[in-house]
Amino acid sequence: MKKCMVLFSGGIDSTTALFWAKKTYDQVHALTFDYGQRHKIEIKQSRYLIKKIRIPQTILTLDMKQIKGSCLTDNSIPVPEYSPQKKKSPNLPSSYVPFRNGILLSFAAAWGEVNGIYEIVCGFNVIDSPDYPDTRKEFVDAMETSINTGTSASHSENTFKLKAPFIQKKKSEIIKWGLSQGADYSHSISCYSGGEIPCLKCPACHIRQKAWEEAGLKDHLIKRLEKEGKL
Repeated sequence: MKKCMVLFSGGIDSTTALFWAKKTYDQVHALTFDYGQRHKIEIKQSRYLIKKIRIPQTILTLDMKQIKGSCLTDNSIPVPEYSPQKKKSPNLPSSYVPFRNGILLSFAAAWGEVNGIYEIVCGFNVIDSPDYPDTRKEFVDAMETSINTGTSASHSENTFKLKAPFIQKKKSEIIKWGLSQGADYSHSISCYSGGEIPCLKCPACHIRQKAWEEAGLKDHLIKRLEKEGKL
């Protein structure tokens, strides 16, 4: 039986990755992390989709607030606002959480080692996303090598595989593919500010809004919030 785990934050990319995994594998397990993120609402909202599509979900807790250095884990750092006039900075954006994906993948590998699941599916993409160093293909390849070198996989026939099927896709393309598979984005959260209602000011909201416009469709989340009278 072909099985995998999906790093499932509850955002658009990981939601689509979940549907990609459902199409590709016989058995899928969603692995969600509570790492002290400001937008913890994404964890609560992720449960709606999990219940709907009946996939098991495990929530692992680790405290990256101790590390700080990011507006997503340190409330003293303001969430940046998107500005089309702002020049691109050579520095990493304040929303970058130091080595977050490396840490989460390490936890996922340890969990997979214990539970006998060796394929890890990620929703990483680099075209429309901020310049995060831990979403690039070379990072994914390097982490796969490190995990196979530093786990029991180095002494057995079980080999870890890291899959990032949308790494070179635009977010609008990711949305379109997900919709073709019946993906529901009505509870997916992208906003950095921490609320269910998007602030429409932060870079994540801008990227999401642009993607839905390019797809020529209305955002499922906005439609749901309007229907519920929250907007």
